Amino acid sequence: MERKTNNQLLVPMDFSDINEVALSHAVKVAQTYKNEILLLHVMETSLLKNLFGGMEEELVKEALMNRLTKKAEELKSSAGIKVHVRLVEGKPYKKIAKIATEEEFDAVIMGSNGAEGVGQIIGSNASRTIQHSSAPVVVIKKSNIGPNGYQKIVMPIDLTVETRQKAEWAIHLATKFDSEIILLFESSTDEYVKRGIKANLREVTTKLDQSNVKYTLMEIEDSMATNFATETLATANKLGADLILVMTHTDKNIGEFVIGTMTQQLVNKSRNIPIMCIHPKETGFIFSYN
Repeated sequence: MERKTNNQLLVPMDFSDINEVALSHAVKVAQTYKNEILLLHVMETSLLKNLFGGMEEELVKEALMNRLTKKAEELKSSAGIKVHVRLVEGKPYKKIAKIATEEEFDAVIMGSNGAEGVGQIIGSNASRTIQHSSAPVVVIKKSNIGPNGYQKIVMPIDLTVETRQKAEWAIHLATKFDSEIILLFESSTDEYVKRGIKANLREVTTKLDQSNVKYTLMEIEDSMATNFATETLATANKLGADLILVMTHTDKNIGEFVIGTMTQQLVNKSRNIPIMCIHPKETGFIFSYN
């Protein structure tokens, strides 16, 4: 990959059940790519000040560091990987994104329960981390990673130029996990849309062929009753996919990344399948579909 990295995975820690699932994914990825892991706990500054003060605050920090250190030692012993720990104060998504971006982490791997009940809070941090981190963010759901990793990866292809960039990450994953990539696209009666999607598919499949990556093309009907995100998730569930690979989008008017509607829906609605969210690189030009 062209992007510089520090060869580490960042795992935000809140010590929840879903956090343990995220750790199972991080450990498998770290073992596969020879990464190190950083366990990061972010304390909400306002909450900390309101509930504790002085000596009590220091005791809380000490207890949290002990808990992080204990988990790190467990992972070192059971998985044979190098694990670091860090405790910081601030807004969770801001600190996670800042550290991931400035220190050039390979990826952020974090748990999310979705967008219902308590998951609205956790899901909000996941969504905001995706928005502000330039590192890839893998949002983990309920399912632990299998012994062979991400064997079946669904990759939706749309009309945007940026969608082609997912090919690099598909290759990055498939060459290590021997994955099959399912290229999912919608049928369309609009000739411009058809030509655009065809051009994107042509470029993506050429790259996959050159890297000897297995892939399958799957066309779904454009439905008035459901949108592409819903169809993507339904298809991924039906296929028993291990991962869905999507892009975020850039809002050039405000100069920062924003989460597109499809990405947001997948992150919120997926109950089992992890979602890997990739920020696009600036292309600087527009392709013509001839």
